[in-house]
Amino acid sequence: MIKGVVAIVGRPNVGKSTIFNRILGERVSIVEDTPGVTRDRIYGKGTWLTQDFRIIDTGGIQLENQPFQEEIKAQVEIAIEEADVILFIVNGRDGVTGDDEFIARMLRRSGKPVVLAVNKIDDATLQGNIYEFYALGLSEPIAVSGSHGIGIGDVMDALVEAFPEKQQPELEGIRFAVIGRPNVGKSSLVNALLKEERVIVSDIEGTTRDAIDTPFEQDGKHYVVVDTAGIRKRGKVYENIEKYSVLRAMSAIERCDVVLFVIDGESGIREQDKHVAGYAHEAGKPIIIVYNKWDAVEKDEKTMNRVTEQIRTQFVYLSYAPILFVSAKTHQRVNTLLPMIEDVYHYSQLRIATNVLNEVVMDAQLTTPAPTHNGQRLKILYASQVAVAPPTFVLFVNDPQLLHFSYRRYIENRLREAFGFDGSPIRIIARSKD
Repeated sequence: MIKGVVAIVGRPNVGKSTIFNRILGERVSIVEDTPGVTRDRIYGKGTWLTQDFRIIDTGGIQLENQPFQEEIKAQVEIAIEEADVILFIVNGRDGVTGDDEFIARMLRRSGKPVVLAVNKIDDATLQGNIYEFYALGLSEPIAVSGSHGIGIGDVMDALVEAFPEKQQPELEGIRFAVIGRPNVGKSSLVNALLKEERVIVSDIEGTTRDAIDTPFEQDGKHYVVVDTAGIRKRGKVYENIEKYSVLRAMSAIERCDVVLFVIDGESGIREQDKHVAGYAHEAGKPIIIVYNKWDAVEKDEKTMNRVTEQIRTQFVYLSYAPILFVSAKTHQRVNTLLPMIEDVYHYSQLRIATNVLNEVVMDAQLTTPAPTHNGQRLKILYASQVAVAPPTFVLFVNDPQLLHFSYRRYIENRLREAFGFDGSPIRIIARSKD
């Protein structure tokens, strides 16, 4: 469970990225071997004293063709808006600068908890440099050295202590998030869903970041649209920054049960679409690919098949996700979304009886035995489902190293043939029989 969000702010060259990497440790260098799934170093997850939190390095958010002061201002605004706690980093060797004072004024007005870290205090002789930072009127300055790892533990203690106790209302129903790059029609799609007949809508304040989750009811069934505030934002300078929109999507993905991944039918598939979809896939959430603005696409009888093929080629790792061609503007097929959300949610929660599961897995092994590797062949002795959301299966085998990804995919396909799992990813883990 994510305890909160930390944003790192500070003027350039004070060591924000160094401290960001220190807090994340080796997590930053995780490489995913799934094609098309990319990671960005602007954010990650940290853990301290059993508390998990997300951390943002706003220094990675840069505005093109904007005055320097405006860029810092936008970065700090993002931090204030998104974070529960702000980590303000200053350079202990430079003393207090005008930019430091500018940022401190914004932070004081925000009312958010701030942890002040004075960086580049690399040895005891520089310890006295921290005292002038009391003049910023924020929390007690903490001496740190990002490059040597000194004082990082003190900073982490202060961050965890500053997290607010979240009082989030429990909302009944399937929670779904509408994600996608800016201007693909997320807002129109949500409005189209909420304006459907027989829908009862009420806005309830959600997290400390003022995201609004909108519960509604249709045909006696309850649903919640996650982070409608983030979806509906307009006209903010940073809304069109790719990294910021992905960050907002990550937050929504974490809190939802089903992801609606929206692609713009007018402009087609872009590189940024792959970034956003990759996070949903990694999070193990059931996904529906919504190809929006279908009314604006010039088409003949083969267009839908051609676009489906393109999507399958570009998003190989989402082969399990159903594709729906809709128009939020004309409401074409919008009425089919909620039943599909119900279906994929059901499959993500599906539990298979152990005897039935083993029947399918053993039959798959008999039909197509695993290939030999260095004279050894994988033998699956027993299978068990250990989790749902996503459905996770453990295969007890003679040697886990012998489970090649192609055979893992074969087993996954056989499970899908037998049980469906439409829209839901499946996790398969190999364990030694011992």
